[in-house]
Amino acid sequence: MTLKIAIAQINPTVGDISGNTARILDCARRASEQGASLMLTPELALCGYPPEDLLFRGDFLERCDAALRSLAENARGIALLVGHPMAREGKRFNAATLLRDGVRAATYHKQCLPNYEVFDEQRYFDPGDVPCVVDINGVRCGINICEDIWESGAADRARDLGAQILLVPNASPYHTGKQELREKIVRERVSATGLPVIYANMVGGQDELVFDGGSFALDSRGNVCLELPKFEEALEYVELNGSEPLAGGSARERQPREAEIYRALVLGVRDYLGKNGFPGAIIGLSGGVDSALTLCIAVDALGADRVRAVMMPSPYTAEISLADSREMASLLDVRYDEISIERAMETFGAMLEKEFSGLPADATEENIQARIRGIILMALSNKTGSLVLTTGNKSEMAVGYCTLYGDMAGGFAAIRDISKTWVYRLARWRNTNSPVIPERILTRAPSAELRPEQTDQDSLPPYEALDAIVEAYMERDLSPREIIASGHSEADVRKVVHLLRINEYKRRQAPVGIRVTRRGFGKDWRYPITNRFADSF
Repeated sequence: MTLKIAIAQINPTVGDISGNTARILDCARRASEQGASLMLTPELALCGYPPEDLLFRGDFLERCDAALRSLAENARGIALLVGHPMAREGKRFNAATLLRDGVRAATYHKQCLPNYEVFDEQRYFDPGDVPCVVDINGVRCGINICEDIWESGAADRARDLGAQILLVPNASPYHTGKQELREKIVRERVSATGLPVIYANMVGGQDELVFDGGSFALDSRGNVCLELPKFEEALEYVELNGSEPLAGGSARERQPREAEIYRALVLGVRDYLGKNGFPGAIIGLSGGVDSALTLCIAVDALGADRVRAVMMPSPYTAEISLADSREMASLLDVRYDEISIERAMETFGAMLEKEFSGLPADATEENIQARIRGIILMALSNKTGSLVLTTGNKSEMAVGYCTLYGDMAGGFAAIRDISKTWVYRLARWRNTNSPVIPERILTRAPSAELRPEQTDQDSLPPYEALDAIVEAYMERDLSPREIIASGHSEADVRKVVHLLRINEYKRRQAPVGIRVTRRGFGKDWRYPITNRFADSF
């Protein structure tokens, strides 16, 4: 006997309960037409993930409950396993409910609540402690939710209750290497329990998180029977022979890491602007690689007609920066404007002449230029409704090589979690698809162009060293002593760690941005601003 199961890899929006319900119903209709008996949705698909403090609102939970009733009434001819929040007897649960024949046939409460990296589920939910196994056309299906499959207890309890297969709704956000890690963990669970697994993951952007999809089915030997595409919605099917998934398609070929990260950034930008209703994006183009990459991402996410590039030259802007910006805007076919900031610089200079009398020029005057540009971009944003995408990278955010209320001014930081060395890698990869970034942008020394003959390396260690130190300190929590022992110069380590620590106040005021590494400067970085902890050297 065979059982056909649909995996609905959908892109819900947090709080759009009616829209998410309609999306689930549409998938259910199509799955039923294809002869599926059961359809899986991702974790908390009904309300979107993560709903965060919306979960404290009684009316939010009531709306979710009403939507679940509506799904049960309207999804006939197919059973649905729907992820949703629920409140019972003063407790809140991360739940998955089986809807069948117009009623709630069974409900499972997530047992393992993650509280690491970007996860904060113990703030919101109470853990379940009862396994759930349901019979679907003669197959006993155990239910786990996301983190449950990463630990042994919940899956073991489902097996002990007679489960023949595990159904696992997920909202597992992307970071580099995440799909390989998921498959490794799930294979371990398959090996330990002897149970095949159907793993349904969410897709889409939600603030700084990107969910990459890549849902899959493993047979009882850990072989991939089906894998859904990454970074896009999909509705695909796996058939069971008894309880064993049949191969519906082999594992998809792994993309280069550059392609994977780039697609995550494109999806993050598209969904942030789309779900929040912004008509388009504005990018301050400088002739440098950061703004060039950001412009490419915006165009690939939104289309050229919804993107505007603005070049704001000063007396220190090199002619090649102007030429490269014009060429790139032309190649991408975006609206391009040049607005000189020279008159504004002169005006500010005159306004502050008395206050600055007798004091040497320093970073103050450089920051004024960046802030003038920020004012211009935000004025255009206010007037048109389009969102300013900032162009700062992770290396700059780490050491504070950015200007508060200047180049940090904007609504969304597309490359905030991309180190400078990876900015170059992604830019070069993007040019392999179509050469839209002028080669000179990729080969000339990076510069903020805020004073004559300025380069980034006047103030910072080489980016290869800087990025490695930042990765070791903030992503892997290595001590300065350990980083030095790994081969980095003590002078570089002291400088980078010092700059990283004293610039926390800037990062707290930066726009939200897309997370693609195991640890970004966002939900999973919570260092105090006022902090006298002394690192050991």
